[in-house]
Amino acid sequence: MSSNESQLLRGAFRPTLITGILAIVISTFTLGLSGLYGALLAQFVVVIFFIIHIAVSRMTRNLDPISTMAMALFSYFAKLFALGLLLWAISKYTDRATISRTTFGISAVALTIAWLWGEIASFMALRLHLPLPDKKE
Repeated sequence: MSSNESQLLRGAFRPTLITGILAIVISTFTLGLSGLYGALLAQFVVVIFFIIHIAVSRMTRNLDPISTMAMALFSYFAKLFALGLLLWAISKYTDRATISRTTFGISAVALTIAWLWGEIASFMALRLHLPLPDKKE
């Protein structure tokens, strides 16, 4: 039996892959090579970010809640900083004709929505039972 994180990853991968392929095809058809590069870069960034999220979830599975929160916050701020650095490098060292910023943004948002939708759908299929506090009467 696979872990919950593996099931979430598998559930999120299919809609993200379909959305990514559609984004690549549409962007390449409408904008050419710059659209292709923008969509590919968006797919790379979104998939890497969510894989890091699931890896942190797997690493902190048996930790106490404070350590889990610390790791989640650290990974969030590290990813935010890395994204800012990547966007700065793209805007500083590439031409708009090389990588379409609009395609990158639209593709990244669409891929993020697809990933989260797939992850939520696979989470609902897990049917995890969470312990609830006893009722006080």
